[in-house]
Amino acid sequence: MDLADTHPSSPSAHGVLQLWNLKVPREQVPTDILAGVTTFLVMSYIIFVNPSILGFVGVKGLEGKGLPFAAVMTSTCLVAALMTILMGLYTNKAFAIAPGMGLNAVVAYQLVVTLGLTWPAAMGVIFLEGAIITLLVVTGFREAVFNAVPLDLKRAIGIGIGWFILFIGLFEAGFVKPGPVGVPLTLGDLTGTPVFVAVFGLALTTFLFIRGVRAALLFGILITTAVATILNYLSGHAAFTTPGVAVLPASVISAPDLSLVGQFDPLGVFVKLGPISAVLVILSILLSDFFDTVGTLLGVGEKAGYVNKNGEFHRVDQPLLIDSLAAVAGGVFSSSSATTYIESAAGISVGGRTGLVSIVVGLLFLVALPFSPLVGIVPKEATAPALIIVGYLMMTTLGEGIDFTDVEVGLPALLTMAGMPLTYSITNGIGAGFVTYSFLRLARGKSVHPLMAVMTVAFVVYFLQAYLHTQFGI
Repeated sequence: MDLADTHPSSPSAHGVLQLWNLKVPREQVPTDILAGVTTFLVMSYIIFVNPSILGFVGVKGLEGKGLPFAAVMTSTCLVAALMTILMGLYTNKAFAIAPGMGLNAVVAYQLVVTLGLTWPAAMGVIFLEGAIITLLVVTGFREAVFNAVPLDLKRAIGIGIGWFILFIGLFEAGFVKPGPVGVPLTLGDLTGTPVFVAVFGLALTTFLFIRGVRAALLFGILITTAVATILNYLSGHAAFTTPGVAVLPASVISAPDLSLVGQFDPLGVFVKLGPISAVLVILSILLSDFFDTVGTLLGVGEKAGYVNKNGEFHRVDQPLLIDSLAAVAGGVFSSSSATTYIESAAGISVGGRTGLVSIVVGLLFLVALPFSPLVGIVPKEATAPALIIVGYLMMTTLGEGIDFTDVEVGLPALLTMAGMPLTYSITNGIGAGFVTYSFLRLARGKSVHPLMAVMTVAFVVYFLQAYLHTQFGI
């Protein structure tokens, strides 16, 4: 059935559930609801991790200098809920939005601690970069950049995101950890209850997956959480030390705190740093936000079938616009920049395809607002197996159309794929691929697409930030 042929004035024409741009075949509804629940559970960690980062929880020397935990939790849930629901209604795509990991740490430790910005000024930076990206979307520039990326790099971006998701899952499970001096990564300490829980969860989730259980990821998370909670009680609450994790809460309701909404200052960064440094700071965050989203939409979108065999994403301007507005909302709500989540792949991997997935995720964030203590019992070891499985599923495109025997294609693709997990950044991986690709094209006497050239120069500036700051203080 061609959804585009359904008349917009009929909410149930031809068996299609429809609202605004949302169009869902009736038979797809149960699958998308399941996918929405799965995506929410996999990304619900942000409800507690974001307040921890912006509040400097457990960081010696910074106690009391962060944002209030309860207020950030409220802002996190509200931004995620409102923008994810809007994503579903406007784009009819199964993408979820929440404050981005990585950027929240940049806001807290670079903008506030290192550069000395006030929290309102730091959130003003987020507001400004979101407003600029929104302008780029409206003018068509962001979509043009999206379309200018060569097909081979688009495929490499999707594979790199798969590696990234896999790495996150392995790390969260405790299977890998930072090594000693001189060793960047090593095998984790495979002892203790948390690791046992992760192993149990991976075995259970994999078993359900290969047996064809459609809700394998969801069941894996829920059953593993129950096992973790039981083991935590048997250990006298010594197995999981993070507050609220694997512990039934004394109270399931927490009153929302709206005190941070509207507490942003767009001019503060210019007053504190001066115009040149302020522009460079905004540019660096803008590039990270810009290409994190490009990578996520390409990688996750290809898995969902939104990207055709030529690398074209029909009406990509729609999710780009909502993502850009989400960055603006992140500044206004003081939650840090909100962006499209790679964990959206979890719901897509269980069959989610339409905007109903996003609406379910958004509604669950609203439900989590007062019931956040209950959501907080899910340990990261329970969601890590789902990420590992999703990472595997993203790998199914490995080698499709990428000619690794041609250095002009293979080396940029390899650096793109490796750069994401090894630097813990989608943007860094894309930047490495762009710069290498453009250099090799020029070295062979070939032309480079004008927009690729512009982005390559921007990435060179991005990678030279530390040098420029050290040499020129900008």
